[in-house]
Amino acid sequence: MEEFRQIEQPLIVSNTTTEAQATFYRKTYSHLALAVLLFIIVETIFFQIPPLLEFALSLTQGWTWLLMLGGFMLVTNYAEKMAITSHDRNKQYLALLLYVIAEAFIFIPLIFMAMYMAEDGGMEILNQAAILTLSLFSGLSAVVLLTKKDFNFLRSALTIGGFVAMGLIVAGALFGFNLGLWFSVGMIVLASGSILYQTSNMVHRYSEDQYVAASLGLFASLMLLFWYILSILNRS
Repeated sequence: MEEFRQIEQPLIVSNTTTEAQATFYRKTYSHLALAVLLFIIVETIFFQIPPLLEFALSLTQGWTWLLMLGGFMLVTNYAEKMAITSHDRNKQYLALLLYVIAEAFIFIPLIFMAMYMAEDGGMEILNQAAILTLSLFSGLSAVVLLTKKDFNFLRSALTIGGFVAMGLIVAGALFGFNLGLWFSVGMIVLASGSILYQTSNMVHRYSEDQYVAASLGLFASLMLLFWYILSILNRS
């Protein structure tokens, strides 16, 4: 007689023990830190390849910028779906790697502007942006982790806000108008809501074997916040 063994499904993090939750959070934020470190390394490598640098800088106007954004969205959406829907650790790591590389590429023009067009060489601006981003990210994450509040209700608002923002970006690229300071401020608010939402997902939605996928979601929100904080500092 053939025996069948039931495969045990991973538990949602919020349904596990306090010790298991702490382990999951530690693994998630460790992978987030590694993703940030990898982003810095990949960005540094990109800046050492003049043809790649020139190619990225050539894609910053009009239709070419829209094509760059479109390619970025395709890659990142594919990576997010791969990470979230899979319990295969290798696929989750591949998704995170793809996402980091895509972020590093699209950040080239913004970091180039900070490093080579600012009077101080840009490093001070980059450091300020990093400190502000990490401070705000840490504060928002702490709100979720300490209160255990479920911020899933933000999903609809974030989706609508994302479509509105994309529409404005497309219009700005096509018609050549500057979106201005208040757009960046609005995007910081949107990114802050995304951090609350992604941290809440880490607590209430992911299973205990998906810490790599959870770190990808947090990394995406962190980099969105960094982009617009750096954009504001570049303006000054």
